[in-house]
Amino acid sequence: MAWIDNNGRLGGKISVLDLAALGVVLLVAVGIFLVPGGTGSVAQVGPSRAVEIDMMVRGLSIARPQELVRPGDKASFIVRNQPSGSLTIKNLTIFPPQVEVPQPDGSVKFVEDTRSQTRYLRDMMITLTGTAQVADGGVVVGNSKIKVGVPVELEGAQYNLRGSVMDVRVGA
Repeated sequence: MAWIDNNGRLGGKISVLDLAALGVVLLVAVGIFLVPGGTGSVAQVGPSRAVEIDMMVRGLSIARPQELVRPGDKASFIVRNQPSGSLTIKNLTIFPPQVEVPQPDGSVKFVEDTRSQTRYLRDMMITLTGTAQVADGGVVVGNSKIKVGVPVELEGAQYNLRGSVMDVRVGA
């Protein structure tokens, strides 16, 4: 009597392909439940330290930004559409719209843009403070690494500002 018959059955009862599929399923189950993997979140990799984050908001159409965004207020900090806690607004710098004017000597002078369509157009730099984890790869706020150029949002009671990170200072 042969172990495998002409139909590919072991002992005439169990298919060899079914047995192989069952073996693969068992190996996957062992890999998921018994083999230890990396544990812990990214935010648990270092000590908490004070940080300052400079955020640039460009082209904001608003009449009086200093009345909405005030130093000392807390605002929700969102990194890549993921809530990352709240930070305190330390400073707000508003840059009025300017244009470049070439000078006869070849230099360039910046003057305030007086066109009506730029009357309410503002660029702002917002300095935020708070605590964050310090990892090998940089600063981690709410399980998200913060680096220069990362798109972020700042959300308060009456505003949602989108911008990007300009600078990150640890221990400031």
